[in-house]
Amino acid sequence: MMNKKWLIPSPPGKEINPEIEKLSAEFKLPRLVAELLYRKGIKTVNSAQEFFKPSMDNLYDPYLFPDMEKAVQRILRAIDSKEKITIYGDYDVDGTTATALLYLGLKRIGANIDFYIPHRMIDGYGLSLGSLDALRENGSSLIISVDCGVNAIEEINAINSMGMEIIITDHHNPKDELPPAFAIINPKLPGTKYPYEHLAGVGVAYKLLMAIYNNLGIDSAENKLKYMDLVAVGTIADIVPLTSENRIFASIGLQHLIEKKNLGLNALVQISGLNQKNLDTTDIVFGIAPRINAAGRMGSASVSVELLISTDEAKSMELAEIIEHQNSLRQQEDQKTFQEACDIIEKKYKDLQQTSCMVVSSDDWHPGVIGIVASKLVEKYYRPVIMISFKDGFGSGSGRSVADFDLFEALKQTEHNLHSFGGHKYAVGLTIYQEYLDRFENELTRFVSENLRLEQIQPPLQIDAEIELYNINNTLLDALEHFAPFGPDNTRPVFMTRNVTIASYPYNVGRNHLKLKVVKDGIYFNLIGYNLGDYLPLLKKNGKLDIAYTLEYNRFGNNLTIQGKLKDLQILKD
Repeated sequence: MMNKKWLIPSPPGKEINPEIEKLSAEFKLPRLVAELLYRKGIKTVNSAQEFFKPSMDNLYDPYLFPDMEKAVQRILRAIDSKEKITIYGDYDVDGTTATALLYLGLKRIGANIDFYIPHRMIDGYGLSLGSLDALRENGSSLIISVDCGVNAIEEINAINSMGMEIIITDHHNPKDELPPAFAIINPKLPGTKYPYEHLAGVGVAYKLLMAIYNNLGIDSAENKLKYMDLVAVGTIADIVPLTSENRIFASIGLQHLIEKKNLGLNALVQISGLNQKNLDTTDIVFGIAPRINAAGRMGSASVSVELLISTDEAKSMELAEIIEHQNSLRQQEDQKTFQEACDIIEKKYKDLQQTSCMVVSSDDWHPGVIGIVASKLVEKYYRPVIMISFKDGFGSGSGRSVADFDLFEALKQTEHNLHSFGGHKYAVGLTIYQEYLDRFENELTRFVSENLRLEQIQPPLQIDAEIELYNINNTLLDALEHFAPFGPDNTRPVFMTRNVTIASYPYNVGRNHLKLKVVKDGIYFNLIGYNLGDYLPLLKKNGKLDIAYTLEYNRFGNNLTIQGKLKDLQILKD
């Protein structure tokens, strides 16, 4: 169990801050909430208005992308001359929602269109040489990549030599040399004028579609909103910062999901047993996204795209059921792989204190689940982790990092050992031949231990404010709900309360979740701590604690109660 390092803000001064007072008065907010806004850098009534009411009017002009005009003209030419256009996606949620979005959006304006999603086991990530023949055989002359392609130099040379052309839309970090594509639309390109670099792949695809609609004069409010649910699901699932444009996509798109605009997504909402009336980002990340991902992890992600573009209700339910089945297989595979990886780690790394990163591999792991399991291992051991699944001497790997350590940069330093790699700061993918594994591991370990400071090894927990239990009420919670949708860079505020007493006997529920009731100043408060069950043996009735938690409404039938979600606790000595 990794003790977190609590980062506690300095208490607010006694002097009156006119900006905070103004926010509090203007929006009828408790002073504490106005202070949280102010700390976020939202200091004026106007910026607070934009934050509380995300609006499509605040989206940036898609033509700020350098290659956008060129890309739009090429696509319109293809539509006019009935050329075959193929959308080439990636197999994760971001890739499949982006594929569905462009497929539906271009089909509506008469494009002769098809899509291709690589098979994880056969093609691997991104554009693959093996898949290009299939594209040429189906008669494609224009390919539009979504969520991949910005580093696929060899593949794009091959596309060009086959007489096809490609427009890349991607959001991954480009390496130094760019591929010779017809056009590249990526907010992370050096020298781009586009003001927001954190779009997900589906956000970039949406920008392309809106630029085309704008050119045709059909970018009415209705058409701008038409696929917002797909944009929201891909954006939220890809764990990009929920700020600026992404916040607008997530907020407005969640509304569309609730209004059941997309039959496929609607079928998934039903089959995952979510409450359609108040869907939030957590429902997407833990309910919808793992299911869409499961198809690509366990078989072919084409099923997910078929579901998202389906216009028939019965077909949608049928596809959702196939995906549900694949998701339960994926969960079983996850658990088995996690257990095996933990066993390897316990044997291999005797002194965890001296271990800067972990590389584990096996011939028995399903390549579709190692990304998820790597994330769980980072949660458990709080070290950068790379998991590799080998087949016949060739491995596909997935890596996940810890706060503030750039794993993509680390792979760049040892790329001479790798067959290929890609990704970003916190999540990477790679392929490697077995004979290079030891050298790769040694060089990576050396680089990580030189560049990862030991204090980073203790997971930070940012506390937003210290409060008392008597401050917690519906007024506070209703004001905090205005901060939704929550996600990276806009997380639920974390509160701390010092010196509470454990009221009744704590106990564990489900898979290692801690249930706890505390009391202070005569106020009782219920908390649940996910994956904090290991604390149970250390807690006793009437023991004293400092607690760090977020606040949420707990809906049970028609009952609405306030519940604390425990993030961490510190046991006080008697």
